[in-house]
Amino acid sequence: MLHPLKITSTLADETRFQIYEYMLQQKKTFTVQDIADKFKIHPNVARLHLTKLAEINLITADFLKSGKGGRPGRIYKVSEQGVELSFPKREDKHLIKWAIELVYELGPEALEKAKKISYEDGFKEMRNRLAKMNSPINFEEKLEILSEAALLIGYIPKVVDTEKGKKVILTIYNCPFRSQIAEHSDIICDLHQSYIKGQIDALFEENSFVQFESMIHDCEFCKYEIDVPNVAL
Repeated sequence: MLHPLKITSTLADETRFQIYEYMLQQKKTFTVQDIADKFKIHPNVARLHLTKLAEINLITADFLKSGKGGRPGRIYKVSEQGVELSFPKREDKHLIKWAIELVYELGPEALEKAKKISYEDGFKEMRNRLAKMNSPINFEEKLEILSEAALLIGYIPKVVDTEKGKKVILTIYNCPFRSQIAEHSDIICDLHQSYIKGQIDALFEENSFVQFESMIHDCEFCKYEIDVPNVAL
């Protein structure tokens, strides 16, 4: 198992962290030259950053044969599993499994109560973030808070202007519960969606929140649309 200090020290480098964020958003394979060109760094420096990220299992490295002979090049892609940190090591995954099994056994009423709890948790967490702000904040500042709330998880918000206001497209590239969704994925996704809905309601009093892509339905990512009316264009 990787030591937590190795993970944190690897991601402490700003350029390396930006490379990981970029690869997480793009969801495709990259060569060393791709990264070097994007971040305007020497290929040797790009290779070093990619090697460091591969060492802590945030990305994978595979050989790509060109069919032209010679040494095959490497291609890199974000790992689907990601990494977990805990100080000290905890077994939270067992608690999650037990809780999900309990909700499943107790049926629909238990699921509705669990969704209410997850919604309130998301709402409270976002309200606590807003309480730290000294004055009323605008739409762009709220969007920044939403981005910061899930930086490492990979929630990537994109804003689209509409005739009625703003539309936020929220895409989740790296599911935080990927290791738990092999069983009862519908329950886990319902709870996660309720949690996100709580965060959105805390930020935007008026909104329309809809999920239209999901990893459990063979999509590459989860995607939500949040319509926020009455926002100046």
